[in-house]
Amino acid sequence: MTNGNGANPEAAPPPQLNVLAQYIKDLSFENPNAPQSLAPQGQPPQINIQINVGANSLADTEYEVTLTIEGKAESGTQVMFSFELVYGGVFRLVNIPRENLSPMLLIECPRLLFPFAREIVANSVRDGGFPPLMLDPVDFVGLYRQNMERQAAAEAGQSRPS
Repeated sequence: MTNGNGANPEAAPPPQLNVLAQYIKDLSFENPNAPQSLAPQGQPPQINIQINVGANSLADTEYEVTLTIEGKAESGTQVMFSFELVYGGVFRLVNIPRENLSPMLLIECPRLLFPFAREIVANSVRDGGFPPLMLDPVDFVGLYRQNMERQAAAEAGQSRPS
């Protein structure tokens, strides 16, 4: 049996995604107003979370993917706590079509890293004297699309004559 172009579909090796390593690349937690910030507050703090994903090639089939999570909790004008985590992974991607490489690196790889990064954030916030911060699940497909749209808009802006 052929796949329409004369090639045997069983002869093509299957795509592979392997996690070779995971690690904390950078971790910072600040509790600048302790011990006052640990006292009961009248209302819950405002929490702002930002998440970014990056990827770079290490070898022909190996890539480093980083998941950066930054957060700050504020009550009024007082910072309760802030943190930054850069959590990385090294992935081997084999037999992935070129057009699927970017989505694999920027959607699937961060999806695999996120539960581990979420736990690190929760433990860091708890160890800082606060209740654990349980991050909501992240829509990495939506984040990818948003970044692609932003990149396309930036490229369109650069190509306009001045």
